[in-house]
Amino acid sequence: MSDSASLIRSAPWARLAARAADPEASAIRARLIADPNRFARFSRTGAGLLIDFSRTALDGALLDDLLALAEAAGLRAFLRRMAAGAWVNATERRAALHVALRAPRSAGYRARTADGWEDASGTIHAELDRMHGFVTGVHSGTITAANGTPFANVLNLGIGGSDLGPAMVTEALAHTGARLDARFVGNVDGHALAPVLDRLDPARTLVLIASKSFTTQETMANAAVAREWLAAKLGEARIGQHLAALSTNLHATDAFGIPRDRVFGFRDWVGGRFSLWSPIGLAIALARGWEVFASLLAGAHAMDAHALTAPPRRNLPMLLALMHTWHATFLGRPAYACLPYDQRLARLPAWLQQLEMESNGKRVDLAGRPVSFPTAPVVFGEPGTNVQHSFGQLLHQGTAVIPADLILVARPDHGLRANHRILLAHAAAQGAALALGRSEEEAVAELASSGIDQARAAELGPHRTFPGNRPTIGIILPRLDPHHLGALLSLYEHKVALQAALWGINAFDQWGVELGKTLAGGTEAALATGDTAALDPATAGLVVALRRLTG
Repeated sequence: MSDSASLIRSAPWARLAARAADPEASAIRARLIADPNRFARFSRTGAGLLIDFSRTALDGALLDDLLALAEAAGLRAFLRRMAAGAWVNATERRAALHVALRAPRSAGYRARTADGWEDASGTIHAELDRMHGFVTGVHSGTITAANGTPFANVLNLGIGGSDLGPAMVTEALAHTGARLDARFVGNVDGHALAPVLDRLDPARTLVLIASKSFTTQETMANAAVAREWLAAKLGEARIGQHLAALSTNLHATDAFGIPRDRVFGFRDWVGGRFSLWSPIGLAIALARGWEVFASLLAGAHAMDAHALTAPPRRNLPMLLALMHTWHATFLGRPAYACLPYDQRLARLPAWLQQLEMESNGKRVDLAGRPVSFPTAPVVFGEPGTNVQHSFGQLLHQGTAVIPADLILVARPDHGLRANHRILLAHAAAQGAALALGRSEEEAVAELASSGIDQARAAELGPHRTFPGNRPTIGIILPRLDPHHLGALLSLYEHKVALQAALWGINAFDQWGVELGKTLAGGTEAALATGDTAALDPATAGLVVALRRLTG
């Protein structure tokens, strides 16, 4: 893990900064035209995925400088320290051992704790065995609803990493089959929860409460509503048969009425946004089947093995981290778009937003000093081809250059072959259009050839010009099965952690989440009582207006 102040004084950083100042550093069109073997030279494979860097400005010299920066920052050593269970989460003095969650039982992972070293692999697999037994019991009918009938629905109540990952994966793998109908509610807004409860039968619904601390305000507010909903239908004495918790706070789960054999825990070396592989993923297994969940873990483990062993020049997470850093830090690109050309991945951008921006949206380095360069960009996205009819205009002709990851799935799970061919054609064409663009001369000539008079063609030419040289990185999955989805998500997890290590920041804390939660206690009290004395004038004015409007 690098020191940000010393890294920017290093020779690789200086070379990259000088390169970034040259306008030719961003030239993609010229590189594409000059090199017919560009795809072969700048695409890489690993863990079943293919990544294509050929439609960026990457060339041999830039790659060498980026790899030298990775060496100077100690990125390979950082990955080894993380996998060894060291305290890579320095501010909280914790390991970040999510890789152990998907490793085989025999992997022997250990985590450093305040009391010494813990057998992480043993702890994880003991809990996985309990989860497997519970999922098997629900699916076989040996674990039933209070009336003796099988469960038909699972409702997951969690927020952030306790919602985004499981919801995204469950939706993405819907084609693998439905064992239980799964619903996810993260927002405390009653408009999220009320309609879900209206559509579910409490007598056939299993409610999962996903909160490590079992104190997360939004989740516990929703859990209290769900508990009342169950009690009204089933009676207080029977609601425990319809509840399970993904938590480490056994005293709180006891008080809530959840039997201890239905509480599934995980350690503090599992961060929320890295936790879908843990008991937080129980809803995935209940909805899609244990075999699907196990295959998801195996795919992530395959990418872990690649990340830890592949040489830097062929290491997918490292190369992706370096190119994203080139775009964000050296070229100053303020955002990047995640564009999955598969509707089943519609929730992937939201998951990636949390992973990227909660991890790396940091302004100080590990020593507490302000960082003097851009770190995490804004992440946004939508599935293709929808994006082409919404914000695609900005990507092509806007004043800001926004890099994009184009995620393609080669083989669909439907029989509509013509549709899929059109989808892939558009994905390929978008990358080409963003890279190559169209000059004003080309635009005018094309207009003139269509029969428009020369004066009108010249008038329209600037509006039909595309600057090009806008980078895209292609990520190709053979198909969207659990294994390759696991590899894709692990790829991004490692990419984010490696960028943080390069920048010298901590990817595993989230202090920025805390201040708003703390202040919400005061604003909630003011909304309830009308006493705004402790609030700043603007917030006090807002509270007064809201109380007046809500009556």
